Amino acid sequence: MKRLCSIALMCAFASVSVAQDLPSAAPMSSVAVKGAMVLAANGARLGPVYRVGADGSAQIIIDGKLLTVPASTLSQANGKVTTSLTKSEVLALH
Repeated sequence: MKRLCSIALMCAFASVSVAQDLPSAAPMSSVAVKGAMVLAANGARLGPVYRVGADGSAQIIIDGKLLTVPASTLSQANGKVTTSLTKSEVLALH
């Protein structure tokens, strides 16, 4: 009986260890890449990606403010990251 309990306990710890190694969610493929220049809808340069959020959003610094550009507004073409927002709209994000 002790042996059975020991085996069950070892299996329980092994499953917890394996579960901790698995990611909680499948990683999203992100359009934004750290350091890539983000362009506004009209082609104006907004700034380089400072950080990529877990949801694929791009954090950029404009006028000393750290702003998050939603992933849903980002696209990539020819290696350029473009948002569908204008600079004014990005500045209005908080």
